[in-house]
Amino acid sequence: MNLAVVSASLVLLAAPLAGCSSATIWAREAVLGEEKREQLVSNVEKAREEQQEAKETFATALDELLAISSGSGARDTLEAQYRTIEASYAKSETKAKAVNDRIETIDRVAGKLFSEWESELDDYESDSLRGQSEVPLAATKQKYEQLIAAMRRAASRMDPVLSAFKDQTLFLKHNLNARAIASLDTDLEEIRVDVSSLIADMEAAIAEADTFIESIRGG
Repeated sequence: MNLAVVSASLVLLAAPLAGCSSATIWAREAVLGEEKREQLVSNVEKAREEQQEAKETFATALDELLAISSGSGARDTLEAQYRTIEASYAKSETKAKAVNDRIETIDRVAGKLFSEWESELDDYESDSLRGQSEVPLAATKQKYEQLIAAMRRAASRMDPVLSAFKDQTLFLKHNLNARAIASLDTDLEEIRVDVSSLIADMEAAIAEADTFIESIRGG
């Protein structure tokens, strides 16, 4: 490989993996020797970590909203609590974006892997060996579909929760008094239910990630 190709590849590799393009997938394989299967597993592992972090961040944001809903404390205390909630909302938004970006990366890498795997079936002369390769391909695709469905289901839960957090944060910004804060109770109960569903779906997606990683490494 000539210097120009290596230099171009290193530039591609410098891009964040969460924004993984087809060129970056190729560069990681050509330059680092990281096959698509390994890239897929690596991204699923990162997604598992990011979902765990997002789950904890959303739970913390809810706890902070519930804490301020009591309406107790002086104005300066409520102001400090609001600043904490504002920061938690921003962090939740960042974590949600990371999860969504990672899911798209996983889908791109998986698409490349399965496309390559399927096209190489035509290269076999032996029907027996082709058949033996088709079996793990079908099994891996099935497990992948379960994984990506679980991840997308969990991710879809984040937007309504984020919207609710944003509304609460905007309201609190201009209404830091006991009477106004008391009016949050009904909305907070709805958010509590939504966050519980989000956490349950996140945990299901994390479990699917564990299963997929174990199956693809075992294969």
